[in-house]
Amino acid sequence: MDAVVIAGGIPQPDELLYAYTQGKSKAMLDICGKPMVQWVLDALGAAQSVENVVLIGLTEKSGLTCTKPLSFIPNKLSMIENVIVGINKVLEIRPSATHVLLVSSDIPAITPEMVDWEVDTCLKTDVDLCYNIIKREVIEARYPGSKRTFTRLKGMQVCSGDMNVVHTSVVSANPEIWEKLVAARKNPIKQAAIIGFDVLLLALLGLITVDQTVQKATARLHMTGAAIMCPYAEVGMDVDKPVQLEIMRADLAKQVKH
Repeated sequence: MDAVVIAGGIPQPDELLYAYTQGKSKAMLDICGKPMVQWVLDALGAAQSVENVVLIGLTEKSGLTCTKPLSFIPNKLSMIENVIVGINKVLEIRPSATHVLLVSSDIPAITPEMVDWEVDTCLKTDVDLCYNIIKREVIEARYPGSKRTFTRLKGMQVCSGDMNVVHTSVVSANPEIWEKLVAARKNPIKQAAIIGFDVLLLALLGLITVDQTVQKATARLHMTGAAIMCPYAEVGMDVDKPVQLEIMRADLAKQVKH
């Protein structure tokens, strides 16, 4: 399977990480001597299930490398556009590709084993979107004090994982939906309306299960979906706040010493 790494985020002056990035890409934040995204590329490069890697949002000038063939694509205006362009690039590289592994650039603690687990698990589901979720207790046991944001569903609190698998056909099969989401990129209310306010409300009230949430949301997008309960906190430990950056630096420093 080919992987698309999304690395287009640039913190703005009103965001907490701006003091660290100063207008530069968040993906290039230093963690133990190398850019945060390089940790992700290293994990993908060592994963047996990954064949090619497409990096969105950075150029060859970044100095980033991967042991697997690596393609660079400039950043687009939104996350959705980056995903679409990334999937299309994968299809250009390998027209027979049926699935793509979408990976965020800010989960530096992932390992090759976690990547292979994700691919193997998701390919067994036979759905358009295989979505990772992680229980609160898993995150807090591995990263106490991480200040993650959790969604309260029926019987549990979860956060989303930042490594998911999507079928390549979703781009060509649902152009109108994607166009609407892209057009609404600056308006979260409009995006929520497309997916469904009822789904959001039921989730916030804790009246809907994980599977029901995914089924309702993906149905609105004319897709099939499945929620995968990920056992790895690292997949959900993305760096959005200074405290999370420092936790990652301390955690990965232990690996460097060993």
